[in-house]
Parts: sequence; C-alpha cells; structure tokens
Amino acid sequence: MGLSKLLGSKATRSLTVVSVLAEAKRAFDRGNTARGILMLGVAVLAWKWVVIGMAAQGLVKLLRKGGSTASRAA
Repeated sequence: MGLSKLLGSKATRSLTVVSVLAEAKRAFDRGNTARGILMLGVAVLAWKWVVIGMAAQGLVKLLRKGGSTASRAA
C-alpha cells in the first residue's frame, strides 16, 4: 500500500516526467531524433503511469551503457 501511494503521488509523477523530458532533450542534443520523440511520448504516458517512465529511463541507461562499452572495445 505504501509503495503504490508513493508512486501515485504528484511529486513522484512530476519528478518522473521532468526526468524523462531531460532524457528527451539529451537525445535531441545528441542528434538522436527518434529517441527524443519516443521519450517525449513516454513523458506524456509517465504522468499517468509512473512505472512506464521509470522503466523507459532504465532501458535508456542500459542502452547507453551498452553502447559505450561496445565503442570502447572497437
């Protein structure tokens, strides 16, 4: 019950949306338009479903970490 109350709070939703929007800006700044547009869509969904925003951020971090490892090996 406590976790669902925390995830449903306005502060948590706002923080998640702001964080996803920051990821979208980073993607646009790096020239990755498709990822930026996808993250904008996720930001809209994250206001209603916080878990979607958190999962998307985790996925982006995993992809970024995997990409940097692959570029170092080359």
